[in-house]
Amino acid sequence: MNILFYGFRHGHIFSLFQQAKEHPDYTIVGAIEENDDARAKAQERLGYPVASDGYLEQLKNPDIDVVAIAGAYGNRGEAIRQALLHGKHIISDKPICTELTQLEEIARLAREKNLKVGCMLDLRYAPSSLRAKQILESGEMGAIKNINFTGEHFIDYVNRPGWYFEPGMHGGTFNDIAIHGLDLIHYMTGHRLEKVYCARQWNAFATRHPDFKDSAVFIGETDKGAGVTADVSYCAPSQAMAMPTYWNFKFWCENGLVQFSYNDPNVHVFRNGGTAEGEDLPGIAPEESILDILRNEIVQDTNTFTESVLLASQMALNLQKEAI
Repeated sequence: MNILFYGFRHGHIFSLFQQAKEHPDYTIVGAIEENDDARAKAQERLGYPVASDGYLEQLKNPDIDVVAIAGAYGNRGEAIRQALLHGKHIISDKPICTELTQLEEIARLAREKNLKVGCMLDLRYAPSSLRAKQILESGEMGAIKNINFTGEHFIDYVNRPGWYFEPGMHGGTFNDIAIHGLDLIHYMTGHRLEKVYCARQWNAFATRHPDFKDSAVFIGETDKGAGVTADVSYCAPSQAMAMPTYWNFKFWCENGLVQFSYNDPNVHVFRNGGTAEGEDLPGIAPEESILDILRNEIVQDTNTFTESVLLASQMALNLQKEAI
């Protein structure tokens, strides 16, 4: 499959570029970044020529199958809409857009044209996530009653791209970060966030940009009656990605607790009547990459991945809309 890369405004896209470069079923046919500074950095990092323009012209090329998108958040919705209008499947860094109206148009075009929408929701494929999913799906822990997750990040003024703080470009901390947790909960359990009782955003750590609401917490309920509480603030120190609070999930069930985090290779299970120290169960290595999953969706003409991406985006944007 021929894949075009459009946008290098966030670091996540570089790992996808490397995966595509090494994948036997994908051929990179071009890369575009319209921002001069971002283009220069991307070209140096990739060792691959990055064009300064020509996106709409490239979309007319019938040989391009997939477009990978990672521009500034506020520009992604239109970039995806154009790709779908031109009959291209897409894979995007998260979030795929910043407005519910944009998401509605993306969903309409994807369904009408039978095109696939992938997203780099990579918490799904962490070994600890896959083991916890197996445990919860087995039913041995009973019904899930309460879910708590934290995904605190570092504001990182040194490396964070400047467009984050431009009006209309970021789209909100819930849409930026909570989408990962909401998607993982649905992927693992089938629960989806249905009600939001309280969602608050405020400025606490981004002192240079007092209008940027870096802190975000919410309380909600899933369609199956489980309570959900979460903190996805940009409140952590520089060690954020190494801390145990970085993507830490707790599923409180009828028969005990299932707890895991992105930085821990094991899943910790505490059962009613079990030992005080609980059990440590090793993670499960993923069998497929996100590019494998997108390829299979295209070849097999299924919509499981696409519909889950659209749902995750809708949950995050609905949560963002409720925030005070």
